[in-house]
Amino acid sequence: MTNPAAPAALRPVRTIVFPGGFNWPIFVAQKHGLFAAQGLEVTVTPTTNSKQQMAGLIDGEYDIAMTAIDNVFAYNAGQGEAPTKATSDLIAVMGADSGFLHLVGIPGTGSIGALRGRPVGVDALTTGYAFVLLRMLELAGLSRDDVEFVESGGVLARFEALLQQTFDATLLVSPFDAAAEKKGFVRLGSGLDMLGTYQGVVAAVRRDWASENRAVVTGYIAAWRKALDWLFDPANKQAAIALLLEQLPNMEPTLAQASYDILLDPQTGFYRDAALNIEGAKTVLDLRRDYGAPGANLGAIEDHIDTSYHQEAE
Repeated sequence: MTNPAAPAALRPVRTIVFPGGFNWPIFVAQKHGLFAAQGLEVTVTPTTNSKQQMAGLIDGEYDIAMTAIDNVFAYNAGQGEAPTKATSDLIAVMGADSGFLHLVGIPGTGSIGALRGRPVGVDALTTGYAFVLLRMLELAGLSRDDVEFVESGGVLARFEALLQQTFDATLLVSPFDAAAEKKGFVRLGSGLDMLGTYQGVVAAVRRDWASENRAVVTGYIAAWRKALDWLFDPANKQAAIALLLEQLPNMEPTLAQASYDILLDPQTGFYRDAALNIEGAKTVLDLRRDYGAPGANLGAIEDHIDTSYHQEAE
């Protein structure tokens, strides 16, 4: 009698993310065994800031970071805020979304132009999302000198400070904008609407690690895409919302419903095929050229991305 073959051991993959509903595909892939079907055991570490996330990725503590593509540009060009032991050579291999960025003001704020002379909250003026804010102000006829910037940390900290009216407006990531609107705050503008196209969160990896672990990268992308198939199936709506509430127990049920409508919007939600938005990535790179530290060698978009992993993922 032949003994059955032992199941192959799963390959551990260390992923670091910002906490929030935009990790929904990861929640689905873990719960429904989609990573395991690709031979992967994905562990997720939440980060409080991009410094920890990017230094950890570059120095090999993590394998994959779900992060803003501007962080890839910044660290590859030597403009990252955190010191690293290794030299950054990161690539984006998968696109998740267009950032879900919305400028939100305190009750009674009529328009972006009405922010002239008023305090506006930012993480730091060196970040990619702050560059989006600067462009939105510029398109509304305001320069950076026309408002008072208040450094207030990441999106959760800015959301809480906005509710306390520590400043009069800030750029929020969905669904924080929806939560603020429910409390009477005013949506002043959408980053995507004003910029036309934008690449937000991507899967970023070290170039050499990805080359040595190609099947891991393509397997991660394939599992993410199958998770999107499940999420976008209307038959799974209630199960999807229940899973989100299970993973984010502090979220109110009404906000989970709003998250479903926002994050799974067929036009502006998660990228259905998880492909990189090349034109949107070029927008991000152009913003860093315009608003980042002068003189940096940012290179071309092809220096920071590799679409071949996505093309091979099944």
